[in-house]
Amino acid sequence: MAFTLPALSYNHDAFEPHFDTLTMQIHHGKHHQAYVDNLNKALAGTEHENKSLEELMAIMSKLPMAVRNNGGGHYNHSLFWEILSPNGGGNPSGKLAEAIESQLGGLEKMKSDFANAGMTRFGSGWAWLCVKADKTLCVCSTPNQDNPLMDLAECPGTPILGMDVWEHAYYLHYQNRRADYIAAFWNIVNWDEVSKRYESLL
Repeated sequence: MAFTLPALSYNHDAFEPHFDTLTMQIHHGKHHQAYVDNLNKALAGTEHENKSLEELMAIMSKLPMAVRNNGGGHYNHSLFWEILSPNGGGNPSGKLAEAIESQLGGLEKMKSDFANAGMTRFGSGWAWLCVKADKTLCVCSTPNQDNPLMDLAECPGTPILGMDVWEHAYYLHYQNRRADYIAAFWNIVNWDEVSKRYESLL
């Protein structure tokens, strides 16, 4: 079954002024759609065309670069749209808040480390908050459209929060000011969704 572009649960203008409307339209409707289309082309007629995204991530080291780039792009963006909300911002609560406090030095330290992961990622990539195999949290980044779920990841884990630091995510509004984009990101994080993802992995 071919992959499809997931619909958004909010309008393209829902994140003004943090993420501008035109960037959201292009990011979702053009960039993400291209990853979906190219992933389907790369898998068509192969033994892997009916695998799920998670199944593909688990064997990514054995797959062509077209699957790695576009499969990663589809997985990463699908997560990205879900961990954003027009009613986002604020602070996490419950088990996630406790884990961030005890394992990552508190929310402000986690945000600082996460921002640093995004700022120091040379070129294009992603910053992540992940749950490792031992159920502990970690912050890391990956290049291009790689993610920690891939079997070739340097920081293996299951992402529960991801931030796109490709220029297509912010350049129309923020130009080269990646730090301003990262700061704005925290205003629209859907901590309820991140917490739900975290607790499902415990």
